[in-house]
Amino acid sequence: MTIPSSICVYCGSASDVAQSYRDAAAELGRTFGSRGIDTVYGGGRNGLMGLVADAALAAGGRVVGIIPQSIAALEVGHDALSELVTVETMHQRKLMMAERADAFVVLAGGLGTLDEALEMLAWKQLGLHDKPIVILNIGGYWDPLLAMFARALDENFIYERQRELYRAVPDVAGVLPAIAADL
Repeated sequence: MTIPSSICVYCGSASDVAQSYRDAAAELGRTFGSRGIDTVYGGGRNGLMGLVADAALAAGGRVVGIIPQSIAALEVGHDALSELVTVETMHQRKLMMAERADAFVVLAGGLGTLDEALEMLAWKQLGLHDKPIVILNIGGYWDPLLAMFARALDENFIYERQRELYRAVPDVAGVLPAIAADL
């Protein structure tokens, strides 16, 4: 199985979330770290973001965080990463994360996670990148989003070929095979 050298993870910074999401975040980080895959993410130490980073580091992996100055000023940046890049804006953050990753994984999260994931899907649709995107649908968390995609298809706002922009998997074990299938 071909695996990328770096994967960007989009996920939430909230800490008071279900244990299943926390477990998946830690498992994802361990998986990447133990396989020598660089983890690229938003640079925070809280919530699922921090769990992914800590698990990847503990497994011997390299973790690159990219954080805007405004968020770093709130002292939520992770100070034990392999590399922490501070940028001026969220737009710079998203661009740098996209440039530094060979694939994307969308774990549970809120508006920021949705924003980043949907932007990568739109960029792929427009041909701005051709990197694998995997939606990690733990416990059906992303079912409403996937249903919205189906509705958009039914209503002719997207086309059948756009279903190939991403793969959805129910567990961490499915992430690397899904990415490999699109490399």
